[in-house]
Amino acid sequence: TSLFARMFVQVCLYFYCKCLWRCLKFVVRKLTGRCELQRICYNTKPGAARTMKIEASLKGSKSKRLQTSVSVHPDAIEKTIDDIMELKRINPDINPQLGVSLQACLLQIVGYRNLIAEVEKLRREPYDSENPQHEEMLLKLWKCLKPNSPLNARISKQWCEIGFQGDDPKTDFRGMGLLGLYNLVYFAEQDTEIAQQVLCDSLQPKYSQLSKAEWEKKKFDKAIGYSFAIVGINITDLAYNLLVSGALKTHFYNVAPEAPTLNHFQQTFCYLMHEFHKFWIEEDPLDIMEFNRVREKFHKRILKQLQNPEMALCPHFAASESLTNM
Repeated sequence: TSLFARMFVQVCLYFYCKCLWRCLKFVVRKLTGRCELQRICYNTKPGAARTMKIEASLKGSKSKRLQTSVSVHPDAIEKTIDDIMELKRINPDINPQLGVSLQACLLQIVGYRNLIAEVEKLRREPYDSENPQHEEMLLKLWKCLKPNSPLNARISKQWCEIGFQGDDPKTDFRGMGLLGLYNLVYFAEQDTEIAQQVLCDSLQPKYSQLSKAEWEKKKFDKAIGYSFAIVGINITDLAYNLLVSGALKTHFYNVAPEAPTLNHFQQTFCYLMHEFHKFWIEEDPLDIMEFNRVREKFHKRILKQLQNPEMALCPHFAASESLTNM
């Protein structure tokens, strides 16, 4: 009975708050002469803070047309803006900037949904050693990371040198499919110097400059290395979960002036790889069995950073100045 009473009170409270919120919005509109969308666009600077408020406002609207506006095709955004202006009785000639601001927000919102679909498609596509494009990408990864060491054969123990588990990397891509390979190749190709350094350090992080004899003397004081490629696939999984959960909205809405793309996702992966490597050395784990603990701690740190609406994980990928004028 007490459980039923609590549930009844919660339901009543929910509807009371909902009605109260709608009444409050109505009163504020009458007092200011502006609807909620106008108030958000005029009072919140562009970026994640504005786009997330617009997204919440549209999703929470009692109008079905406004609710579905966050999932339209990119080509239909202009017409959707016209529909919103008409539905809200806003004169576009008097409020020209509002249409521009709403369009920028909708491009980001719709783009984020489409990016999830694109990333998901890559994740679900398995690595196929019979596919020449897949094989070409895999060989490109080797060439970028080990330019001065030719690969003796396609099936080779050499793959362990860049952190795969066996002599054929295709088995390691099962969890993340082609997405894992795409990310590793992007990192090795676009941030070659950093990727090569991370690979070198991952073999013996603290003392990569020491001779083997000196390294062996450091048995009780050396950071444990890790398998570069396997960790790359694991960090791909982390980036994927941040994307699907919506946590990366903060970052993407701050760095992509319009729709976030696969490139934005891969740039984020590069950042996460670099940061995880530094974090791993800072944590100085006793052995590789601590990987999951360190990864979870790193994941929580990134999530905490992304709770800040001003956060951009990779500042050097920041959106163009044109965004600030919207």
